[in-house]
Amino acid sequence: MTDKITALYCRLSNDDDLQGESNSITNQKAMLTDYAKRNGFRNIEIYVDDGWSGTNFDRPDFKRMISDMEKGKIGTIITKDLSRLGRDYLTTGQYIEMIFPDYDVRYIAVNDNVDTQNSENEMMIFRNVFNDFYARDCSKKVKAVFKAKGLSGKPLSPKPPYGYKKSETDKNLWEIDEESAAVVKRIFKMCIEGYGPSKIARILTDERVLIPSAYAEEKGIFKRNAYRSPTFWNGTTVAKMLEKPEYAGHTANFKTYRKSYKHKKRMEAPKEDWLIVENTHPAIISQHDFDLVQELRKHKKRPQKCKTVNIFSGIVYCADCGKPMHLTRKGSLPEKSEYLKCGTYSKDSRECSAHYIRTCALKELLLNEINKLLGYVHNDRKKFIDMLAKQTNEVHNNEIKAAKKTIAKSEKRIAELDKLFSKLYEDNVSGKVSDERFEKLSAGYEAEQKQLKSTIAELTSFIEAKEQKSNDINRFVEIVSKYEHLTDITPEQIHELIERIEIHAPDKSSGHRQQKVDIYFRFRVSAASAVLDKHTQNK
Repeated sequence: MTDKITALYCRLSNDDDLQGESNSITNQKAMLTDYAKRNGFRNIEIYVDDGWSGTNFDRPDFKRMISDMEKGKIGTIITKDLSRLGRDYLTTGQYIEMIFPDYDVRYIAVNDNVDTQNSENEMMIFRNVFNDFYARDCSKKVKAVFKAKGLSGKPLSPKPPYGYKKSETDKNLWEIDEESAAVVKRIFKMCIEGYGPSKIARILTDERVLIPSAYAEEKGIFKRNAYRSPTFWNGTTVAKMLEKPEYAGHTANFKTYRKSYKHKKRMEAPKEDWLIVENTHPAIISQHDFDLVQELRKHKKRPQKCKTVNIFSGIVYCADCGKPMHLTRKGSLPEKSEYLKCGTYSKDSRECSAHYIRTCALKELLLNEINKLLGYVHNDRKKFIDMLAKQTNEVHNNEIKAAKKTIAKSEKRIAELDKLFSKLYEDNVSGKVSDERFEKLSAGYEAEQKQLKSTIAELTSFIEAKEQKSNDINRFVEIVSKYEHLTDITPEQIHELIERIEIHAPDKSSGHRQQKVDIYFRFRVSAASAVLDKHTQNK
């Protein structure tokens, strides 16, 4: 025996706790202490990791024990069994077979009769593999339970997002937290008004609004000190909040995943893999406003150098190159001098023409066209809806009819190919068709089937999009019906009513500058074209 430390290592995870009292930390301590004393081990020190998985070797006291070992303080490490050291057979084996011997450390697993001072440890590798299998099995069971919970629409997140709180009667239900929800509403409102995430974050920081983690800590929800300042908002935080479907009243599950039960780091899942269960809790943001923000966020851009908010952000494009037009204004000039110019031309004058439009002129033109539309709707709402429906249905019905016909034809051909393949297989087995011929023909059939299935999937999506158009018309009319006549227009109203504006290059063939502007209203249910001339822009 030496004067070096005899390390008694105890570990218990949540899964181990289910096995009962035999694996409790108290039991492990008593057992190991008794073993050490009976076998003459001295200078005992106990290391404990309570609530830590055996597949995770980043445990606090395990790391402290390894640090002491690397400093030469430890002579022997004793655990109740191999699984207490770890359940990853590769890492556990590496410690026992390589790392411990490198530091002249003796390892003993009492219940498994493992003692590295003795050479008879042949069964150890099998026990390590079994422990690893147990961890894998537990992981599969836990994953199955979480999957069932997620599919049922119950939130998988242990804590509700900022703006909500857990219900006092049911922990799986979320209720609106009025104080933080007011901040969420303001963030979405500022986004609709044309402010980007970075600008919103600066405003909230200047007003010393508590960030979500600091707010949760103040309310006693959880404690987290890893933030720069309790009132320093980050643009990334705001951007992520603007994309949360939870604020529209929906639960979004399976947003993250782990590559393996051995990897504790969670990875972000692509949005198409999320499961969105609608209307599971009260909404802070209306579906209309949430959809509007998502549309705006598709056109993310750099913050403007000038302090003026670009009310046309994300909706004005060059009709020639299709790229966004950028707001330009010199700080010393009045607001009426600001204009939108083609971003492509600014970068390379050879790629597009030098056309631009003053924002005040565009705003005036837009107000005129919107008020015309409002007049049509309020004069005869039903006639307006019928007119839009007729315009879209005449084209859409023919397209849908042709798509459905192609789908039916493709499905019939797939069924024919299945029969052909079955007959071909029988002929190959009976010897009527050689293996070489069978492989060539079957490969051709499979390739054709794959192409047909891809065509069916594309056409099905196409039909769904076309059929959605009638719903879009009704939604648009509901939005328009809120207004009677506009004397001015806000960024919120612009983004609510307009989907896209295209600015054409100026035409000077008439002797003065004329410029065509195409306006596409929301959901593309209606469009308008207007012409600005030099006289209009000089008003």
